[in-house]
Amino acid sequence: MITQNLQALKNIERELMQLLQDLRKKIETLEKEKTDLLAEIEILKEKGEAKARELEKEVIVLRKEVKALETLFNTQGKR
Repeated sequence: MITQNLQALKNIERELMQLLQDLRKKIETLEKEKTDLLAEIEILKEKGEAKARELEKEVIVLRKEVKALETLFNTQGKR
């Protein structure tokens, strides 16, 4: 009986050790993936900010063109 109990405890210990090892690997994998995703997010944020700056510059140019055309047409209309 004691031998069976000891064997059962050894099996439980082995299973727990395997579970612990599996959990450690899973945590390590998830931490690496988290790090990779955070880095990718930063890259995408930078690209988004650069695109926004580019569009802001284009909008400024277009606004100037609109004002220039409005001035031109207002000047022509007064003749």
